[in-house]
Amino acid sequence: MTGRQLDAATRDANATVQNGPNDCLEVHMSGKHSASKMASIVISECANCVFMCTNGGTGLRNHEMCQNETTTKDAAAMNSKAPSILDGDISPTDPLVFGFWKVPKDICAEGYRRLDCACDYGNEKEVGQGIAKAISEGLCKREDLFVTSKLWNTYHKPEHVPMALKKTMEDLQLSYLDEYLIHFPISMEFVPFESKYPPEWTNPEGKMVLVDNDIGATWKALEEQVDKKLVKTIGVCNFSTQLLRHLIATCRIRPSTLQVELHPHNSQERLVRFAHEAGMNVTAYSTFGASSYLELEMATKEDMLVHNPTIKQIAKSHNKTPAQVLIRWALQRNTFPLTKTSHLDRMKENRNVLDFVLKGEEMTEIDGLNIDRRYNDPGTYCEKMGTFCPIFE
Repeated sequence: MTGRQLDAATRDANATVQNGPNDCLEVHMSGKHSASKMASIVISECANCVFMCTNGGTGLRNHEMCQNETTTKDAAAMNSKAPSILDGDISPTDPLVFGFWKVPKDICAEGYRRLDCACDYGNEKEVGQGIAKAISEGLCKREDLFVTSKLWNTYHKPEHVPMALKKTMEDLQLSYLDEYLIHFPISMEFVPFESKYPPEWTNPEGKMVLVDNDIGATWKALEEQVDKKLVKTIGVCNFSTQLLRHLIATCRIRPSTLQVELHPHNSQERLVRFAHEAGMNVTAYSTFGASSYLELEMATKEDMLVHNPTIKQIAKSHNKTPAQVLIRWALQRNTFPLTKTSHLDRMKENRNVLDFVLKGEEMTEIDGLNIDRRYNDPGTYCEKMGTFCPIFE
């Protein structure tokens, strides 16, 4: 299809432009859509005019949307060596990630193809049962999925890495992982599976015990898992730029992904830029900011980004919810937004973010909300366990 044909098709198919993604999502979520159709892409002569319907349908994107999005790109983005999320340079092309932290064991991540798991979340067995059922019922194929898990702090010694990975793979009922990440740059005393699993932050005696460990040796053990084809890619969570520099300088297999807390109150622009320029994907957890931390008494209602007047006004102008604006902001920063919910209607809402674009000035407004407010900080909550363990300072 040429650019002229696309323009004509766009004029004649406004319903497709306006309603296609939503209608397709409804069909997909109801199980009527072919799960093997991951994405359809229509490209015009303008390289940026790409509309991806990650729910298997087709859609057309008008050039005005493309122009608005282009204005959000700055010099840092131009220097990025990371794949472009919104241009479809990723596989699966669906960029939306469902996270299982604090998600009840009976919840199904309907419609998602990127699944974020961890030993520490305590529900990998149930996630594995869900994956096996979806594959057996023909809802998806294993190769359609991108499954991430994480190496917990108690398994950093090189001899413990293979056994931790094996346990996770058995629980998930998988023969390989797409991505395996070091959960924290914190090495703790080994806790045997039979004593406590998941081991969490404290040993069976209720103590958090740090141990001396070379994180580079941990990384070499992860590289060996790639060599054995048990893991496709390896990466890190909650690492600083200096830790990344050291790892990149000494590793044989470079980290593919950095997963960190990212939201408008904690945008970490320099860290994101560094990772992108090093060729790493960046996954943004806690996309909504304080929401996940209220019940843990690590945030207050005043911290809630979904109630922020700037976010609410931008959402109103696009006829979207504040949550959708926060997800879209993450996407336009070329980061993978990781969200979670136990409600099917929220899952649908969180996925319906590919049919609008935040303007450059809107992105700037949201960027201006940064106050370096971090919620997931071991330097704060580990002290309540009797151990001072700062990692970000």
